[in-house]
Amino acid sequence: MRYKVMDDITVYRLLSFISMLNEESEKGSVIVVEGKRDANALASVGFRGNLTVYSRFKGVADFVDHHCTIRKKIILLLDMDRTGKHLTSKLLKQFNGKNVNLFYKSALARIGYGKIRHVEDLVAYGPHLSGITGNRKDLYFYI
Repeated sequence: MRYKVMDDITVYRLLSFISMLNEESEKGSVIVVEGKRDANALASVGFRGNLTVYSRFKGVADFVDHHCTIRKKIILLLDMDRTGKHLTSKLLKQFNGKNVNLFYKSALARIGYGKIRHVEDLVAYGPHLSGITGNRKDLYFYI
């Protein structure tokens, strides 16, 4: 059985995923992405909350020092490639698993049937979430 990349179920799940992330951000959770492309990709699919970009810090120790005093939930949305998995394991060890949430990372992989390995891959879903479908490339400028 082949899955269509942009079927209605995937779009619906992605919309609910983004709304759940927006709610978490409103509650004060810290949402962490690897770089600014990941942050731009989340913004392009409708995320309105605050993001923490990991690449702005000088490493794991600097990131942990900055966030260890904050008693909020930390949601790691790092990529599912080798670097992202390595950073996730290092951060989990440093935080001892306290206040760190990986649910959204695994949910993103399930939504895209394993095809979304990088957060920046969400850019491809932006036109479908806004209702623009087909080959009309000129309409993508209005998103």
